[in-house]
Amino acid sequence: MYTQLEQRGMAEPPVNVSTLRKMKEEGEPIACLTAYDASFAVLVDSADTDIVLVGDSLGMVIQGHDTTVPVTVDDIVYHTRAVARGLRRAFLVADMPFMSYTNPGQALENAVRLMQEGGAMMIKLEGGEGQVDIVEHLARHDIPVCAHLGLRPQSVHKIGGFKVQGRDAGKAREMIASAKRLQNSGADIVLLECVPSELGRAVTKALDVPVIGIGAGPDVDGQILVLYDILDITQGRTPRFVRNFQQDHAAPLAALQAYVKAVKDRSYPAPEHCFS
Repeated sequence: MYTQLEQRGMAEPPVNVSTLRKMKEEGEPIACLTAYDASFAVLVDSADTDIVLVGDSLGMVIQGHDTTVPVTVDDIVYHTRAVARGLRRAFLVADMPFMSYTNPGQALENAVRLMQEGGAMMIKLEGGEGQVDIVEHLARHDIPVCAHLGLRPQSVHKIGGFKVQGRDAGKAREMIASAKRLQNSGADIVLLECVPSELGRAVTKALDVPVIGIGAGPDVDGQILVLYDILDITQGRTPRFVRNFQQDHAAPLAALQAYVKAVKDRSYPAPEHCFS
């Protein structure tokens, strides 16, 4: 009941938007992971992960779908609520699923659900220039927003598969411009997925808000991976940017701590995890 009062006695206070801004300013890498239930949330939090994302990746790793498209707002609310119960320090972000933010009104309604019912502290949505109005609308209502650029899994059928984005010079310039517009519209974080390292570096230099990468090279402000990938639970082919942290550790917590350490000391991602 008095969680916030209890947290005042913590050796390190919970992460918030200001914490993340300060980490960017001071050059401290931000370690992020996905989680989908309370048990794993406790482990991820215990490993001193800074951001936990309840991603619509749950459609693939939890529900067994081929894409994230079938995931619903109810699914994200359910899993976010479970994850929130396992966290004390980490900052909790929840994905806005496919077609849950087609207009500002719908986006606000669903974002409120994720925060009120799920306990999310920020929502994440995919898209570039087309989402500027929505980001502005959410920001006007004090909804923290993470904008997602690069490879956008919800658009996999439109873009023709899971492949690197921004290799063309013109597309790279467009992505940098979109990132700036989203920041200026109120986005608090930008997530970059599957882009060349050079583009990840350029976007990070262009923005004042933190840039979190997944397959975006070593020069972004933070890294995020899917929990099941780094624990070697995912079956079949994993993306190039994934590193298996479980193979050298007997317990999942030790693997998660190794991941956080590798992000913080910048030994991950290594060149073999990056795109050119």
